[in-house]
Amino acid sequence: MPNILVKIPKGLFTGDTKARLVAGLNRAAAQAERIPDDPRRRALCWVIVEEVEAGNWTCGGRDVSAAVIPIFVMVHVPSGVLDQASRALYVKLIDLAFRDALPASEKRKIATSVILNDVADGVWGAGGEIWHLPTFAARAGFEHLQHLVDAEG
Repeated sequence: MPNILVKIPKGLFTGDTKARLVAGLNRAAAQAERIPDDPRRRALCWVIVEEVEAGNWTCGGRDVSAAVIPIFVMVHVPSGVLDQASRALYVKLIDLAFRDALPASEKRKIATSVILNDVADGVWGAGGEIWHLPTFAARAGFEHLQHLVDAEG
C-alpha cells in the first residue's frame, strides 16, 4: 500500500509509455510488498507522476539531460512491510519499470534515484483515521503480515 511519487523530465513518457510505466510501478509495488492479485487491494497503490520542465533539473549544478535521463522516485510504505531483501527487489523492479517503458527511440541512459521511506506506525492517516500496521495488512492483504490481522481479531 505505497504512495509512489515520481519525477521525470517533461514529455519523456507520454500516452502508452506513461501507462506502461505506471503499470510497471504498480507491479513492482505488488511484488515487493507481497500484495495479492486482487484489484481492490492493488487499488491502494497510489502513483503520482510529476514532470519537470527542461532546465529545472540539475546534477552537480549542471543540466545533464542531454547525456542521461534523471529519474527520481520516492516510495512511502508503512514501517514493517519491507525487509532488506524486499527493499533490494523494490529498487530493482522500479528501475526495470522505467527501462521497460522507455520509448524505443530514446538513446540516453536512465539514472534512477529511489528512496524507500518507512512511515512510522501511527502517523499515516487514511479516510479520516490513523491506520496501524494490522489495518494496512488487512486492507492491502500483505501476504507475509496476515498473522497481524488474525492477532487483531
